[in-house]
Amino acid sequence: MKGLILAGGSGRRLRPLTYTGAKQLLPVANKPIIFYGIKALVKAGIQELGIVVGETAKEVQYIVGNGEKWNIKISYIPQKAPLGLAHAIKISKEFLGDEPFIMYLGDNILKEGIEDFVHQFENNKPNALILLTKVPNPQEFGVAVVDENGAVKQLIEKPKEPPSNLALVGVYLFDSQVFTAIEKIKPSRRNELEITDAIQWLLDNRFSVEAHMVKGWWKDTGKPDDIIEANLLVLENIEAVNKSSQKDSEISGRVRAEQGSVIEKSVVRGPVIIGKNSKIIGSYIGPFSSIGNNVIIENSEIENSVIMDGAQIKNVEKRIDRSIIGKDVVINVTTKSPRTHKFILGDQSYVQIIK
Repeated sequence: MKGLILAGGSGRRLRPLTYTGAKQLLPVANKPIIFYGIKALVKAGIQELGIVVGETAKEVQYIVGNGEKWNIKISYIPQKAPLGLAHAIKISKEFLGDEPFIMYLGDNILKEGIEDFVHQFENNKPNALILLTKVPNPQEFGVAVVDENGAVKQLIEKPKEPPSNLALVGVYLFDSQVFTAIEKIKPSRRNELEITDAIQWLLDNRFSVEAHMVKGWWKDTGKPDDIIEANLLVLENIEAVNKSSQKDSEISGRVRAEQGSVIEKSVVRGPVIIGKNSKIIGSYIGPFSSIGNNVIIENSEIENSVIMDGAQIKNVEKRIDRSIIGKDVVINVTTKSPRTHKFILGDQSYVQIIK
């Protein structure tokens, strides 16, 4: 069985963070989001993986590589425009061949992985297996209608009036019949080939479509608050490994500080991860914070935030909370600041707060 990860799209809901990079490469607990999907596929036994890429192809290829990190083979499949999930499958037919395959959206994270999901497909051999979870906002997702016996009856893409609260999680298993379905459907109002339409075609034509409920948590990291929430959930399970140089500091809870990091005259309360060669000086780093590589935080307070590589935060008197600071961003307070701060800043930004 081959795997297919989708890493195209423009990431509009994550701008300005995605103006200069792929949304699938944004960090959660200091790892690109796409790495979590690759790890899940490898753990489920996938050895050959195709990644569908768009306008950020070069960056994705540079960061992900050829699969050597995971001892697998990775191929890249260019998609000229984001024309839907079913379109991504259609253009991947040469890579996928006629064997069953698993498709994983590159901006999704599942706590428990997908091994049980794959086992159900291998045991029951349906034409399609979809992953579902209950959500409070089903109108933002593809929605499934399932009967009392658990059989899938209907799928609707982002309905204005959802018939259920069961959303399709971004992981699917298909056999080769999905290619027939994709050839039969037409583009939606969004001018996309919707995967929900393809699966509905399978249902309408009496092919077997089964559902599997998510175990543990799942996050679709499509919005800034989703990144922060996913970061929180992943940090809940980090191991404490402190390789930092410390001086006059208080460190408590599970803190993972990488080689070359320096913590001076500061308080760090885990769970927290601090990347390589970062400096924390005269500062407070609160729970559920991810500090990237080569970051400088001086005379400032950070909590429940994602600070990306190369950022500098200095002399911010009020605590920065539930924020995302992009790569090489500089925040430097020189005079009086507002009472609170919340930032979602793109790469290479510069902010000076006058107080």
